[in-house]
Amino acid sequence: MSTTIQSPETPLAWDIAVDDAPVALSSGGDLVAVAGAEGSVRVLDAASGATVGTVDLPGGALSVHLAPDAGALVVTGPMGYALWRRSDGRRTSKLTSAWSTSAAWADGQRLAVASGRRALVLDADGEELWRTEPAASTVTDLAWMRQGRRLAVAAYGAVRCHERHTDKPVATYPYVGSHLALAVAPTGKWICSGNQDASIHIWRARDASELTMSGYPEKVSRLAFDDSGFWLAADGAPDVTVWDFSGKGPAGTAPRSLRCHETVTALAWRPGLAGHLASGGDDGTVALWHATSGRPKQLLRPVRELPGDGAAVAALAWTGPHLLTAAWRDGRIRTYGVPSRTSL
Repeated sequence: MSTTIQSPETPLAWDIAVDDAPVALSSGGDLVAVAGAEGSVRVLDAASGATVGTVDLPGGALSVHLAPDAGALVVTGPMGYALWRRSDGRRTSKLTSAWSTSAAWADGQRLAVASGRRALVLDADGEELWRTEPAASTVTDLAWMRQGRRLAVAAYGAVRCHERHTDKPVATYPYVGSHLALAVAPTGKWICSGNQDASIHIWRARDASELTMSGYPEKVSRLAFDDSGFWLAADGAPDVTVWDFSGKGPAGTAPRSLRCHETVTALAWRPGLAGHLASGGDDGTVALWHATSGRPKQLLRPVRELPGDGAAVAALAWTGPHLLTAAWRDGRIRTYGVPSRTSL
């Protein structure tokens, strides 16, 4: 791995290259983690790019997730999952032979891991606390609700919610189709799935009333709420679409369309309530947006474009409001300094 320190006059904090093609990024506390397709994960200091730790998952990686306090990390893949602990560098691999697509931290002490048709809830050392009953198919995504007291689990045909230590669901939100991505509003008011049938399906959590946003030209595999829970960004089209969930929600409204990429490959909201979004595309471009400005149906252009060198953007992650890390599929990883929460 090579590191180049850039001068303070440039927006670049550090720039490195890794041997394994990146597939996912995660940030937490002062760290950023990058997972490679072959299962190698590097944990890096977000300010300098220095390596803090490493972990390998045999069989390859699909996702990586740092705990909010940066005290631990979980990486998931086709053969199972692995954990890394910052305090002593302890690494633990769990080769379950079950497809593990994703994981989600409730806090620094508890996390949920998709494992085949179940979700496993673990402590930070990897000890199992409880598990859900099998879903109808492989679990595709997970999200915590109610400050970590309820777990939403997406699999074919429904999103099911489990309270702590309850294997059977306490609430079920049906939709016939394959859910690829799950997003729960920080307010807990809305549950959204991005789907193989090129739609977004939305449930209001309190009464299970539902709404489908259809007509996307491609499957919707990336969804992200901002910190307020009022704005949802999605892929599934050449334009990034941003839906307004304030008030009564998006029923009967049109989204804002953010045009820069031919195909959207990454999305990441800037922490805070400024409405700033970063997106990446298959042409290697990273775009920065005032995503909540303008009006519905209005076509927005990026405030700033950070050009790439042709390789597609694999993932984006913010470390606080001031550092944005981008990974490209050719192995390059780059962090940009953003000086203010209110400007790009």
